[in-house]
Amino acid sequence: MSSTIQIPLEHVNGDPLNDEQRKYLEGYFAGLAAHGVSFGDVEPAPAVEKKASLDDLIFEERVKRELHPLDAYDQIVENAVNNKAPDKEEIFRFKWNGLFFLSPNKEAFMSRLRIPGGVLKTFQLRELASIAKELTSGYVQITTRANFQMRLIQPKDCPEFLRRVQTVGLHTRGAGADNIRNLTANPTAGIDPHELIDVQPFCQQLAQIIINDRSFYDLPRKFNIAFDGGGLIGTVEDTNDIGAKAVKVGDEIFFRIALGGATGHKAFARDVGVLVKPEELNKVIVAMVRVYIANGNRGDRKKARLKHLLETWSLEKYLAETEKLLGHKLQRAATPPMVEYGETKFPHTHLGIYPQKQKGLNYIGVAMPVGQITPKQMLRVAEIADLYGSGEIRLTVWQNFIIPNVPDAYVETVKKALRRVGFDTQQSLLRGGIIACTGNSYCKFAQSNTKGAAAALGDYLDKRITLDTPINIHLTGCPNSCAQHYMGDIGLLGTKVRGEEGYHVFVGGGFGANQSVGRQLLAGVTATSLNETLELLLKNFLRHRQAGETFRQFTARHELGRLQELLGES
Repeated sequence: MSSTIQIPLEHVNGDPLNDEQRKYLEGYFAGLAAHGVSFGDVEPAPAVEKKASLDDLIFEERVKRELHPLDAYDQIVENAVNNKAPDKEEIFRFKWNGLFFLSPNKEAFMSRLRIPGGVLKTFQLRELASIAKELTSGYVQITTRANFQMRLIQPKDCPEFLRRVQTVGLHTRGAGADNIRNLTANPTAGIDPHELIDVQPFCQQLAQIIINDRSFYDLPRKFNIAFDGGGLIGTVEDTNDIGAKAVKVGDEIFFRIALGGATGHKAFARDVGVLVKPEELNKVIVAMVRVYIANGNRGDRKKARLKHLLETWSLEKYLAETEKLLGHKLQRAATPPMVEYGETKFPHTHLGIYPQKQKGLNYIGVAMPVGQITPKQMLRVAEIADLYGSGEIRLTVWQNFIIPNVPDAYVETVKKALRRVGFDTQQSLLRGGIIACTGNSYCKFAQSNTKGAAAALGDYLDKRITLDTPINIHLTGCPNSCAQHYMGDIGLLGTKVRGEEGYHVFVGGGFGANQSVGRQLLAGVTATSLNETLELLLKNFLRHRQAGETFRQFTARHELGRLQELLGES
């Protein structure tokens, strides 16, 4: 009988069964069979899940798994001893400490700070000025995320640079790579008489949540978050991965949430269709970020942004996953997705003198040529803000800054003092809207000198064109679109034209209530002919527009072919 019994194993501990073991097992299974039990009734042991080998991961994910980038500080210190340039893996890891190696352009680092909401105290500004003078080239920029970048930091100076930034309560941690970038908010939050709610507290609270939670330092890709309380100076929150905008429903203030903005990818954030109470806002945002961390694409860097996840998921699915983490349903909005924005009563409202909600006080928007400032100017601005303001400045996403809380009696004094520093509180409707990324002087990705081109363009056009409506011109050096060329009235994307610097020209971009993606009008305009080309474009706009028509409306009304024909007119 035993010969008919199928024994379900032939080895024990790797060795073949001997005769004694075989006879025992045959008898054992024969007994089971007599009681109607077969081996097939027993569930097989679960298969052990095979963990992915590091070799199977893409470069960036492998580097993060081999050593968490936040644990690479010791290597920064070790490299500093011999002023050693970072290797390939270190170049990526050091971005977690806000250090970006500029090779092949420069054999040094750029550092990007984290300044939540763009709010700086004057003691911080003074120390940053000293750091810039003593440890960098003195080249300081305000970025389109309302923070500072400093350049040409030698490896030997990196530990001291980071230490000194942290001594004044600022950080660089998570300022680049697969992290939540600098949080933005209305630069006039808390002082704007037109706002619905002051969003600075939410911005500062979320900044603390992020910096104290290591799980927020391993995202599939970069991530942007913006808060908008409905004031005159917006945050272009619809260009962010998560944009939270205050709305009024009856007598209550809620936030609408939009997801998936990435203008470098021609995508604006889409409204999720919920109303979030202010006290729940950051809980909801944190949950939404965690859904992205768990489900974002980690196998293809070109398809890793939240935008790309939402191309495979519906907004409703993303919301459902968020609600699972929250443990409750969110309040659905009774109205269609919001497109209502606070009325902008002034052109380029980040510039000029405006009354605050606090009686007798004003905020002063200061124009900065292409977003650049020197250490000497930083010290003088700090002095002005101390003497005539409240010891605070606020950076804007428009690469300018604001001095808040200036009493009426000191407004003219501040204007004169700023002019002596080299800044002004007024610019033309054209120059006031020019924004430029770093350009190829310091960025290895840029194809053109955007800062130089922007300054020259402003000088040239201001002498030849007089506008009665504001126009935004955004110059960006590469498709990463740090200056968001797709959302400018005129967007310029750096390229090479027969070995010469040049630009592709886009028209008709907008944001907020005028949300639209710019269309490419011209390809490969050389830098030497750019000024004349835009002069002709703007003159034809003034000649052929309808009464009261903006440049965006004018370009939207015409096919690209017709706009190109107009450029041929003298």
